[in-house]
Amino acid sequence: MGRIARSIVQGQGFSNPYGGNTGPTAWEPPLYPYLMAGVFKLFGIYTHTSAWVLLGINGLFATLTTIPIFRIAHRTSGEHVAIWSAYAWALNPYVWYWSIHWLWDTTLTPLILTCIFLLALELAQLEPTQMGMPHFSPQLREVGTTDVVPKWKLWGLFGALFGIGVLANPTMLTFLPFCGLWIWRQRYRRGLRSIGGVVLSSVVFFAVLSPWLIRNHQVFGRFLLRDDFGFQFRLGNGPLAEGMLMPFLQPHHNPLEWQKFVHMGELAYADSCKQQAFAWLRENPGRFTVISLKRFFYYWNGVPRETSSTSPVDFRTSAFLATSVLAIWGLLRALHQKRPAAWLFAGLMLLYPATYYFVYPHARYRHPIEPELTILIVFLLSEATWRKQARA
Repeated sequence: MGRIARSIVQGQGFSNPYGGNTGPTAWEPPLYPYLMAGVFKLFGIYTHTSAWVLLGINGLFATLTTIPIFRIAHRTSGEHVAIWSAYAWALNPYVWYWSIHWLWDTTLTPLILTCIFLLALELAQLEPTQMGMPHFSPQLREVGTTDVVPKWKLWGLFGALFGIGVLANPTMLTFLPFCGLWIWRQRYRRGLRSIGGVVLSSVVFFAVLSPWLIRNHQVFGRFLLRDDFGFQFRLGNGPLAEGMLMPFLQPHHNPLEWQKFVHMGELAYADSCKQQAFAWLRENPGRFTVISLKRFFYYWNGVPRETSSTSPVDFRTSAFLATSVLAIWGLLRALHQKRPAAWLFAGLMLLYPATYYFVYPHARYRHPIEPELTILIVFLLSEATWRKQARA
C-alpha cells in the first residue's frame, strides 16, 4: 500500500507495489493507497507525521464503526444489546490493535461493511417492533432512514457504498448477491416493489467501479479489480502448503521471485503463479481438500504462530476461538428464534470468509465481519442473562 502511495505522490501513478520501477499495477485495490497518497502529499512520504496521521485515521474508522454497530443491534435485538454491543466494540483491545498495527484497509472495511449491513435493514424496512423485542424503548425508537430520505436515494446509496467497499476490499463481492436477494425477499414479503431500486443500485455500483475498471483495461487489456489472484492462490497452495501463507514465495522476500516479477511483468507473473498453483491442485485434489479444511479451522480459530512448545494445541488463540464459537452460537440462536435479520447475519458469516478457505487465512481477515460477530455474541450473552433472571 505504501509503495504504491509513494509512487502516486512522486508522479509515477498507481504503480510499483514492491518499490523499484516495475510499472503500473493493480496488485491492490485503489481506495486505501490513494488515501495514503493524500496523507503523504500533505505530511511527507514515510514521515513520522504521516504515520501518526494514518494511524489516527485508522482509529477514527474503528471509532465510527461503533455507530452502525449500535444501530444494527438496536434494530435487530433491542436497546440493551445495542448499548452493550457498542461498549464491547469500543473497549475491545483487539479493535485497538488493528487500528495501530497495520496500515491497510483493516479498519476501513469493517466500517463500510457495517454501513452496508445497516442500509440493507433500512431498505428491507424491518421495523424493530417486528423482531420480537419486548425491551425496546419507545422513547429511543429509531427514526428509520426510510422515513426521512427518499427511497431512491437509499437505493443509490446502497450501490455507491458497495462500489466504494469493493474498491477498498474486493472480497465484499462475495456478500453482494446474497445481500441484494435478502433485501428483495424481505420487501417482496411486504408487498414492496424493488425492481427500480435494484436497477438504480446496479447503475450506481458500476458507475463507482467503472473508472478503475476502465483504467485497468487501458493498462492491462482486461477489465479487472485486482490482478494478483493467481499469485495469492499460489501463496496458499503448493507442495509445501500447510493451510497458511507461504511468505517465502513473495517477491519482496524471495530474490528469485522478485527477478521473475521484474522480468515477466506483473500480469504475466500472476498468470504464471496461477498456472503453477492450479496444476498442483489438479494433481493433488485430496491434499487441497485437507488444506482447505485446515484453512477453515484457522480462519475461526486463529492462525498458529511459531512456538518452541511441543503442545499440539496453541492456547494463544483460545480467545479468538472462543469469540468465534460464541458468535456462531448466537447466530444459531437467532436462526432458531426466526429473527428476520438472522439470515443476513448468516449470509455474511457463510460467504465473506469463503475466499480465504481456498487461498490462506490471516487474523486480520476476520476483522471485517467482527462488528456483526460482536452483536451476535452480546445477543447470546443477553439471552442467557434474561433466561437466568426469568428463572430467578
